[in-house]
Amino acid sequence: MKTELILMGRTVGREFAALIDDYSGRIAHYMPFGITVIPELKNTKSLTEEQQKIMEGELIMKQLQPQDTVVLLDEHGHEPRSVELARWLQKKQTTCRRLVFIIGGPYGFSPVVYQRANEQLSLSRLTFSHQMVRTIFLEQLYRACTIIKGEPYHHE
Repeated sequence: MKTELILMGRTVGREFAALIDDYSGRIAHYMPFGITVIPELKNTKSLTEEQQKIMEGELIMKQLQPQDTVVLLDEHGHEPRSVELARWLQKKQTTCRRLVFIIGGPYGFSPVVYQRANEQLSLSRLTFSHQMVRTIFLEQLYRACTIIKGEPYHHE
């Protein structure tokens, strides 16, 4: 199974970029993994939030293939514990060809992206910056990989 993370906009901050690179490399030891960055929209001051979501949604949809299993990182999604995420990921490894996680723009996702999604996942009830969400999600994905392999990174 190939796993892909789609990000809306570049990562801002050397510290976040370094952590994202580190965890991406770690995850790649367990499964084929890639990150696709969709450039942020230009001249958004003249756009409403809804217009911006629609335009971002069109760019996101271009990255998806019909057979993809799409999971949105969304505040309204299921909020699993790390061990539950690992079990979920292990099941997906046997049933998916390409598992695609998406972190959207500042206003969330357009209706068309929500309709295309197979599932929604939330990292917390707390609100994090998009830069932090990227890092936290990748750490949790790495943690799930180590739980699946029975490695000592995660402690109960």
